[in-house]
Amino acid sequence: MRLATYNVEWFAALFDEADQLQRDTGLSRRHGVDRATQIEALSRVFAALDADGIMVIEAPDTNRRQHSVRALERFADAAGLRARRAITGFANDTQQEITFLYDPAVLDADHTPGDSTAAPRFDQTFHIDLDIDAQMDAVRFSKPPLELSVTLRSGGQLHLIGAHLKSKAPHGARTPDAVTSLSIANRRKQLAQAIWLRRRVSERLAAGEEVIVLGDLNDGPGLDQYEQLFNRSSVEIIMDQDLYDPHAQSSLAPRLRGLPSTARFFNSQTQRYFNALLDYIMVSPGLRQGQPRWRIWHPFEDAACYDDPVLREALLQASDHFPVTLDFTPERGA
Repeated sequence: MRLATYNVEWFAALFDEADQLQRDTGLSRRHGVDRATQIEALSRVFAALDADGIMVIEAPDTNRRQHSVRALERFADAAGLRARRAITGFANDTQQEITFLYDPAVLDADHTPGDSTAAPRFDQTFHIDLDIDAQMDAVRFSKPPLELSVTLRSGGQLHLIGAHLKSKAPHGARTPDAVTSLSIANRRKQLAQAIWLRRRVSERLAAGEEVIVLGDLNDGPGLDQYEQLFNRSSVEIIMDQDLYDPHAQSSLAPRLRGLPSTARFFNSQTQRYFNALLDYIMVSPGLRQGQPRWRIWHPFEDAACYDDPVLREALLQASDHFPVTLDFTPERGA
């Protein structure tokens, strides 16, 4: 079985208000790429993944007129994908939904949000003291995680949590002091979201479920100079002692050269590209028995991607993130 997570930059901008693909030469929201080119590139990438289920991060928008599920299913039909059915959870107002695209011949998925005193439903408010001042802060997800109960046609069940944690970038700050203040505040909020998410993971594991957390955690090694102010990263909080992702694990080891990366961004000030490890697929202990194999489809780090010029170019044109896949053999009745 293959699962994937893929953050698609401005997927929403490829659809009109009736959720029809705009396959034309108009500019997409992806810099320097027109809509037709990005659509063709995404079609090639999704087809190459050939996954049974893809957690799409920054999926098409849901609002009064549009719906992420309808848009993604139309994309899947146009691209000829076997993963042609979609399911989403709590809509948000960022034009960046979390929606799961899957092959109905392989699995079925239901939105099953948890809700408890320790970990409220993800569209609600979480109260936590962020700055140790004896005052409770109210935290919300701008993009509520998507919780799914997945039933495999071959037998067995999984609980998936698709996540897109808050960015730590100080968007909107105009002065050095403002950059520092906003960066620290954003990191605190991101860590609070990670704690919230971890509590839900712990509840699911305690209930005997096999759990997979997949998505863009907006956290990784060496991403900013404020890491030393906090004892643990969001990645460490969510993984704790039981979830596992080999790429996340490598980032927590003593600093090595050549760390893996899942995203590639352009720095306009230095006129250079830089890589970052942001996207993960974390699995619970039982799933590690199914011979799991992780792969980051990075066009310059994965040899098979690099050796395929068409796929390599498609990955570069499709998004500023690259897909991550997990191949494993689920146990029957799991």
